[in-house]
Amino acid sequence: MFERYQGGESAILVHINFTDDSEREDLEELKLLADSAGVTTCAVVTSSRAAPQSKFFIGTGKVEELSSLVHMQQADVVIFNHSLSPAQERNLEREVKCRVLDRTGLILDIFAQRARTHEGKLQVELAQLRHLSTRLVRGWTHLERQKGGIGLRGPGETQLETDRRLLRERIKYILKRLEKVSRQREQGRRARQRNEIPTLSLVGYTNAGKSTLFNRLTQSDVYAADQLFATLDPTLRKIELPDAGPVILADTVGFIRHLPHDLVAAFKATLQETRDADLLLHVVDCADEQMRDNIDEVNSVLEQIEADEIPVLMVYNKIDKLDPPEPRIERDDEGNPRAVWVSAQQGLGIDGLLNALNERLAGTLVEHRLTLPPSASRLRSRLYALNGVVAESFGEQGEFVVDIRLQQADWHRLLKQEGDRLQGFVSD
Repeated sequence: MFERYQGGESAILVHINFTDDSEREDLEELKLLADSAGVTTCAVVTSSRAAPQSKFFIGTGKVEELSSLVHMQQADVVIFNHSLSPAQERNLEREVKCRVLDRTGLILDIFAQRARTHEGKLQVELAQLRHLSTRLVRGWTHLERQKGGIGLRGPGETQLETDRRLLRERIKYILKRLEKVSRQREQGRRARQRNEIPTLSLVGYTNAGKSTLFNRLTQSDVYAADQLFATLDPTLRKIELPDAGPVILADTVGFIRHLPHDLVAAFKATLQETRDADLLLHVVDCADEQMRDNIDEVNSVLEQIEADEIPVLMVYNKIDKLDPPEPRIERDDEGNPRAVWVSAQQGLGIDGLLNALNERLAGTLVEHRLTLPPSASRLRSRLYALNGVVAESFGEQGEFVVDIRLQQADWHRLLKQEGDRLQGFVSD
């Protein structure tokens, strides 16, 4: 479809230091992104500007320097740590004679490599097509020609119009498929809500260690690596907490600075797990120099997806990189856990995290001692089925003395079904 230079494995990175803080990007993050995409960085070009140049984004002198570097290093692709317009990409490719990719295109490429499930692949394709559709505007000259030849004459539709139509049709098809997936996810969420099982969602900046922590808590083997966007597809597992009972833990895609809006929109179904969570575990790489900025960026994305009102427990991960590594629990003015310091890799502080989760979730628990006659064996069986029996003994008359701890919703449901009879069994 496109008469463009093909990408490759050897890349030159371009990073501009802007005077405006809101436009600034992190060069080290670009290197990590390039590494995650599987390309080898052969050179880095940096420059300082007050604002982007309209034609090339960088100055003409830097364009000449970039062109000679591409020729000298035999580079396959030039990657900018910024968002380029379609015209800027085209003008740069014409000058440097190789493929030019911006930050958004690089992130989309990584997502395309990482997607494993059918839903994930559809979401990535949708984001890529939406990004691609902007690249068709004022596109390459061959796209403006009318089709000709046997079997192609008649409609008078230019290649550009055909490509736009095909893109629209494909986007419409993917949206339809994702809507079906979204309905299926919604059914699963409703089933969990009916069972009153709390959901915990891991959120955080990419490469903060969410999947490693997920594996540590659930004894799973979800793919985890020291690279950006190792996880794309949401993974859910049930875990048992000593006091709070069963909970669902969800591992989600990591966030990143200036996350493309197309990606946020495409991954709406995935991020729904975050929006519907009862508690967010905000995982932070405490050894990262950009820690505060990363926290602000995650909070910004949570606001975008309307998940900023959900209760949060901060989890400061990778304390093994600090000296000394000190696992601990921080509490607010009311004595509730506010933050936990752990190392998911080394297993440090995990018991403290579980205790903090128990405290945060156990507020919804009720505890009672019931004295049940032998005729109430059906109710006793239900209490065991709900994992609500903590201890049991027998009275002098053969009655069951049962200590229970239940989710508040389960207790109210039992009261509604059993009525005053159940209240009569309460002996505490």
